[in-house]
Amino acid sequence: MPAQSQTLTEPAWFAPLAQPGVEFPPTALPVLAGHLPPQIRGTLYRNGPGRLERGGQSVGHWFDGDGAILAVHFTETGATGLYRYVQTEGYQAESEANQFLYGNYGMTAPGPLWNQWMRPTKNAANTSVLPLPDRLLALWEGGSPHALNLETLETIGLDNLDELGPMEPYSAHAKQDPITGEIFNFGIAPGAKARLLLYRSDRTGKIIQRGALELDGVPMIHDFALAGRFLVFFIPPVRLNPFPILLGLRSLSDELKWQPDKGTQILVFDRATLTLVSRGETEPWFQWHFSNGCYEDATNRITLDLVRYNNFQTNQYLKEVPTGRLRTLAEGTLWRVQLDSKTAKVLDMQQLVTQSCEFPVVDPRLVGQPWRYTYLSTHRPGVVPTQELLGTIARYDSQTGELTIADAGPNCYPSESLYIPNPPDPGEGWVMTVVYNGDRQTSEVWIYEDDLAGGPICRLGLPQIIPFSFHGRWLGA
Repeated sequence: MPAQSQTLTEPAWFAPLAQPGVEFPPTALPVLAGHLPPQIRGTLYRNGPGRLERGGQSVGHWFDGDGAILAVHFTETGATGLYRYVQTEGYQAESEANQFLYGNYGMTAPGPLWNQWMRPTKNAANTSVLPLPDRLLALWEGGSPHALNLETLETIGLDNLDELGPMEPYSAHAKQDPITGEIFNFGIAPGAKARLLLYRSDRTGKIIQRGALELDGVPMIHDFALAGRFLVFFIPPVRLNPFPILLGLRSLSDELKWQPDKGTQILVFDRATLTLVSRGETEPWFQWHFSNGCYEDATNRITLDLVRYNNFQTNQYLKEVPTGRLRTLAEGTLWRVQLDSKTAKVLDMQQLVTQSCEFPVVDPRLVGQPWRYTYLSTHRPGVVPTQELLGTIARYDSQTGELTIADAGPNCYPSESLYIPNPPDPGEGWVMTVVYNGDRQTSEVWIYEDDLAGGPICRLGLPQIIPFSFHGRWLGA
C-alpha cells in the first residue's frame, strides 16, 4: 500500500508514523515548561522503527521499520538530544536502491521467489538497546546486535559479543543484574525444532557461559524474567509453520499461528548453570513483556508480573498501526503469577490491573528482586483500544493495589516510561517518557516525579517529530 501523508481523516496519533523520521545532530533541548532536576545526570536511549515506508511502499508490519535511536544526554549544562538511524547493511542497501530489498517479520522480499532464498531477512535493529561501558547495542529479535558509539550514535557494526555464530540470535530483552552486573539473554535458533539458546555475559557484554534446550516446534518468545536465582520463560501457544517462509511465499508474521490446545509452557532455569530446573504447563495466553520477577528461598516461590493477552490478536493489532486504521481489539492487562521453582507448577495467578496496558517496567535497581511499583503505559479510561494508541502512563502499587494514572492529555501519546534512579537516594527517582503532542505537533521528553502526582515537572522540546519507539534504557553518568 503506498505511503500517504496525514489528512484530516487520520487520527491524531498517526502523525509520527505518517512520514519517516529525520535524523538530527546534537541539539540543545529547550525547557518548554517546569524545571529540569539538576540531579539528573546520564543518557536516555530509545529505539524503535523510524522508517515505515521506502519508495512509496509501506512495511508489512510495525516490526519491519528500520531502527532509529534517540539519545538525550543530561549534563550540568542541560539536555542535548540527537537522533540517528542504525546503519545496518540492509538499511544502507535499501537507501541506495530507494526500495525494499529484503524480507522481514511481516514482509517477503520483492521480486521473484529466488530473492527470498538469496537474501537473508533484514536485521532491522529496531527493538531495544543495551548500554555497555564502551558502546551501545541496538537489539533485535532475529540476529546479532549492532554496536553504536554511546555519545554520537555512530554505527560501529555487527557485534557478536565474542561468541555468537551466524544462526545464534541475541534477543531484545536482555536482563542485567543490578548487583553483580551480569547480563542474561536468549535467542531462538531456527530449525524443524527450534532451540532456546541462553547466554550469560559479564558487565562488558562478553558472553562467558551458554546453555541450550530443544523446544516444541518453533514458538514465539519475546521476553523472559530474571527472578533471583532463576531465569523463567513462559512459552505461549504460538507456533511457526516454517515451510511457506522457506519457500518465500509468506512472512514470519503470517505463519505464526495461535494453538491454544498447547497451553502455556513454563521453563525454569538455574541462572548459575543455565540448566533446566523444572518444566510445567498452564492455561493458554500470550504475553510480550514481563515487568519483573523475584524468588523467596523459604518457600521456593517465584513471583512474576506480566501483561497478559487472551490470544494472539495483538499481532494483528500491531500490524495495523502503520496504516493508521485500528480494527482489531487486543487488550492486555497486568497479571501476577506465582510458581513453585522445583516443579514449575502455578501456585497462584491473579489479575492486578483491569485497565488495558503494556510496557511494564520497574526501577532498574530492583530487577530480579522484590519490588513494589510497576510503571505502565495504559489506554485512557473509557477509550477502546481500536480508537487510539496508549495515552497515559501509570504506576501500580502492589502493596495497596492502587493504580495512579498520569493522563498526558487529549491528543498526547507517551512511549514506554522508564524509571530514572536518583543515585544518592535509594528508592527515589523520576519517570521519563517521550510524548507526541498532537496539539503542538511536537515530540517532547516529559519528566515526572516517581509518584506521577501533579503532572510532568519538566517538558523538553525535541527539534522535530520522531516516530514512536518501542523500548529504551537509562545509563547513569
